[in-house]
Amino acid sequence: MKSEHVKDFLLFGWKQALCCIFPVVIFLTLAVSKVLTLPFLHRYDFILLVCILAQIVLVWMKLESVDELKVITVFHIIGLGLELYKVHMGSWSYPEEGWTKIGGVPLYSGFMYASVSSYVCQAWKRFDLHLIHWPRTSFAIILSVSIYTNFFTHHFAYDIRWVLIALIVILFYKSHIRFTVITKTYRMHTILSFMLVAFFIWLAENISTFLGAWRYPDQEISWRIVHWGKISSWFMLVIITIIIVAELKRIKYPEQVKGTK
Repeated sequence: MKSEHVKDFLLFGWKQALCCIFPVVIFLTLAVSKVLTLPFLHRYDFILLVCILAQIVLVWMKLESVDELKVITVFHIIGLGLELYKVHMGSWSYPEEGWTKIGGVPLYSGFMYASVSSYVCQAWKRFDLHLIHWPRTSFAIILSVSIYTNFFTHHFAYDIRWVLIALIVILFYKSHIRFTVITKTYRMHTILSFMLVAFFIWLAENISTFLGAWRYPDQEISWRIVHWGKISSWFMLVIITIIIVAELKRIKYPEQVKGTK
């Protein structure tokens, strides 16, 4: 392997770590709050407080812009809405007490979804992402709405997840992402990037459930690995996140998102 490639690989890893600042803060908070008990504050409330402070610090240090904060907030709301419904349907639970719980859902849970959009926003500017052969805006929006709706409707109607995956393949089979590490530009198929991010989120989900962030029904007695099938759910959520960011970028920076309008 050439020294240039080694340097790019190492810097790629370092930049990826920087993109994960917000998720890492959440993981560290989950870990610390699992072993330390605060006598004056419930664990869920402590995690929420740290998440809010972390978000303020990121903006104050200009690691995130106000526009990026708006995108992250939108996904926080989207995630919280999904959490409220899923907990109500018994998909998972938050068994600990907390003052900042609504409908059995602690408000910090929305930040776990927001951290995904934070990662996407960070990666976009650190790697100078350009999306090539991106699908038409109307198609991308319809796909996002359909994916999000299916998370709700599959509880009482047919789960069209595999239909949606087929549509994703059709819409994105020509699409790829161009990214720059130092000066050399690389390319990756868009669907592969979706899959890789989803896989690493699934790994993070295993860490989160181990640290007691939430529990699936089969983890009530003892922790066990999260089912592989959850990767497809994260795959879908990653697509929603990237589409939201991409369509907003297309408005302000059309040269970064090239495709059919």
